[in-house]
Amino acid sequence: MLQVRLLGPVELAAPGRTTEVGPPQRRAVLAALAVDAGRPVAVDVMIRRVWGPAPPDGARRSVYSHIARIRQICERAGGAAGGRLRLVRRSGGYVLEADREQVDVHRFRRMVRQARASTLPDAARALLLDEAVGLWRGEPLSGLDGPWVEQTRETWRREQVDATVHWAHAQTRLGDPAAAIGPLSALLDDHPLVEPLAEALIRALYGAGRGAEALERYAAVRRRLAEELGTEPGTALREVHRLILRGQELGAAPAAPAAVPRPQPQRGVVPAQLPVQARGFTGREEELSRLDALLGTARPPAPVVISAVSGTAGVGKTTLAVHWGHRMRAHFPDGQLYVNLRGFDPAGPAREPAEALRGFLDAFEVPPARIPGDVEAQAALYRSLLAGRRVLVVLDNARDAAHIRLLLPGAPGSLALVTSRNRLTSLAATEGAHLLALDVFTPAEAAAMLTARLGAPRTAAEPSAVADIVTRCAGLPLALAVVAARAAAQPHIPLATFAAELADADNRLDVLDGGDPGSRVRAVLSWSYDALGPAAARLFRLLGLHPGPDVTAPAAASLAALPLARVKPLLAELTRTHLLAEPVPGRYVLHDLLRAYAAELARTRDGEDDRRRATHRMLDHYLHTALAAQRLLGPPPDRIVPHPVRQGVTPEEPAGREHATAWFAAEHPVLLNAVHQAFATGFDTHVWQLAAALTTFCQRRVLWSDWTATQTVALAAAHRLGDPAAEACVRRHLGNAASALGRQTEARADLERAARLYRDLGDPRGGAHTWLALGRVARRQERRAEALEHALRAVELFDATDDRAWQAMALNNVGWYHAELGHHQEAVVRGEQALALVTGTGHTSGEAHTWDTLGYAHHHLGHHEEAAACYRRAAALFHALGDRYFEADILAHLGDTHHAAHDREAALDAWTRSLTLFEELGHPDAEPLRARLLHHLGEDPADTVLPERA
Repeated sequence: MLQVRLLGPVELAAPGRTTEVGPPQRRAVLAALAVDAGRPVAVDVMIRRVWGPAPPDGARRSVYSHIARIRQICERAGGAAGGRLRLVRRSGGYVLEADREQVDVHRFRRMVRQARASTLPDAARALLLDEAVGLWRGEPLSGLDGPWVEQTRETWRREQVDATVHWAHAQTRLGDPAAAIGPLSALLDDHPLVEPLAEALIRALYGAGRGAEALERYAAVRRRLAEELGTEPGTALREVHRLILRGQELGAAPAAPAAVPRPQPQRGVVPAQLPVQARGFTGREEELSRLDALLGTARPPAPVVISAVSGTAGVGKTTLAVHWGHRMRAHFPDGQLYVNLRGFDPAGPAREPAEALRGFLDAFEVPPARIPGDVEAQAALYRSLLAGRRVLVVLDNARDAAHIRLLLPGAPGSLALVTSRNRLTSLAATEGAHLLALDVFTPAEAAAMLTARLGAPRTAAEPSAVADIVTRCAGLPLALAVVAARAAAQPHIPLATFAAELADADNRLDVLDGGDPGSRVRAVLSWSYDALGPAAARLFRLLGLHPGPDVTAPAAASLAALPLARVKPLLAELTRTHLLAEPVPGRYVLHDLLRAYAAELARTRDGEDDRRRATHRMLDHYLHTALAAQRLLGPPPDRIVPHPVRQGVTPEEPAGREHATAWFAAEHPVLLNAVHQAFATGFDTHVWQLAAALTTFCQRRVLWSDWTATQTVALAAAHRLGDPAAEACVRRHLGNAASALGRQTEARADLERAARLYRDLGDPRGGAHTWLALGRVARRQERRAEALEHALRAVELFDATDDRAWQAMALNNVGWYHAELGHHQEAVVRGEQALALVTGTGHTSGEAHTWDTLGYAHHHLGHHEEAAACYRRAAALFHALGDRYFEADILAHLGDTHHAAHDREAALDAWTRSLTLFEELGHPDAEPLRARLLHHLGEDPADTVLPERA
């Protein structure tokens, strides 16, 4: 099976064969995808992982190029190896579709987790760890650099040390300590200050009868610690040294991973306050690994380690903290403290720090007479008790950083684990806390949770029902737990019944009721909502009216009729309390259950008129911004005159063509949803006008199915309005979209209907656009003479409108059809006329198409140098427009011209660049172009790696 290897050089490997991925940046992109195998990775996240916080210009374009190449490499290598490894586009980014066992770091972590099982025999433990440690092939992610790489590498190195020490102890207990000496010595050379590593090596040396070497190694470690850290070895290492000096047995090596020293417990009371673990805990592998990595820093002379786990209500913060605490009890032999601070409990006030302090002092059985009356003095006594001890302190459900500061340990060795619905950023700034934001489950994790609770036979019997439950619970662990509990209590009822109950979005929160406040999803969400200020609460409710999937601050400002400066702090408050997420800077997301809750609150607490006005403002925002952005992409085919914006709406003003294209790209899913929402709520004028504003972007990004879908809804809205001008516009766009999808008969019918409507309306401009479109349909039906007639008709109609830009476009079409009819010199004449007209109009797309026509005509006249120059001009203009389809198409023609001129290298370069773009678009033209490339390369397609893009 094909494997992704990250624990060394980044590469793809199959039995007997290794595939080179390419240059460092491409290897970094693959690594950025593989660490989250099976999960979407946003392009912005990849850019940060590869280049850091200040990426160069063109980083996004480079990522797309590397993704296209990685996809090709995976397809070829996977086909040869018989493994499944696919790189696909999803709404949240790109996903490396792979079994996590295909990625060495995930396989390594799985085996280490299995080896932690306390009931596992030493022989089995040693075999597992031997295989896990054997996956390391040197420095992880070798040859790569950058902040993310360095941080990831350091985390993985700590895990390697932990596993190797664990393996060495298992070998020693099995009576073969000599086998561990070599690997431990090599690793200690790289990590000379890691005491558990030194302890394991000294144990192995002494167990192998090499006591003198063991003492020498202790002396070297002690000297190094004194010189570099100014400290003595820890308790565990000193105890091993003492026993060796006396010639005594060392005792059994630890059975659990020992990446941190484990001193002998202090005499006296050892509190064990952790609550009972949740049954069937699954997932959270990455989060558990990050918490595990903190243990390497939770020892002197490091400062006290604090981890703050935040996340929305019901996401499983407490469950994670308690599970990890139980799993790591051996690392905290002096006790585990726990307190629920009730920071968001509606049943009563939050637990005050003084009350929690008194509980902790009682847990250590401090006599009441010794407890001071002053809170600050109690805190000082508490910190004194923890000094020199290794204690885990779990501070659950904290309101904010001030809520827990008195409860934090004051000396190294202990670890504080805090959970909160708020992001405790000030705790990171002042106390150096490690922040860990908990997200909802991925679909795979959610399905695994249901399987753990209900059993594999039951979930395997109804996979579609499981998928529906996962989707309708939005990956929220609490919601999944409620459904699982109900299903477990009624094993005779099919899972499809529970999935059907969840299908009704309006009643979904009623279904997700576990019978008590802590297991009622609505109640748990309300605790966060009730803690909001009035303005943030109103904004949260209104966001339930937004179509999603995400919203920007300007759109939220229009929705709420607030100035942008006023809405940003409210969004920050919602994000801080995890009622909103900000997965990409500036874009805010409500997960589906929070959206349902917000919409429910809006229905019950805001009047119908208020809700309708908010929806109107939101649609105005998107319509007016979309029309402004479309105008920047070039003269639009439609002259849409929307109603004036309502009071409180602040449309965005894109700064230029690139900004407009970026706005459309980011907002495209939102705009599609807005069209459907506008139709559902009766804003029919917004429907067809917004659909028209989307056309230019859809054409340039080859989003023809989306184009058709929006125009179909727009046609229904136009009929409901009884507006012939709206219907004419929609019919023309439907015809263009159908033609692009290859449905020419359907396209002709819509366009002929539009032509009749424009004629009856006396609209020559609309009619001219329609005849242009009919010409394209005729040309695709191989009726080129008819196409020429339609284009000439369009020229006549545009003459009457005095629209130079579109008159030039029509002339260019006349020239193109002449060229296809073999009249190449006439095509050059018409093309030059069109070029003279279009220059200076701002119609960059029309200018680019005209250069394409001239290139085509010159190519067929044998003027290859002139043709190549025209094609290069056209490709540059389409690239500037962000029109990737036509850029790819022109580059393919440029390659043809270079090939005809016997310039093989230039032809291969142009064809390769074209193929990369077609593949990124998922366009069917990629296949014939790839075949052409391989044919001209004259190599076996299964083994060919195409030339790198320049």
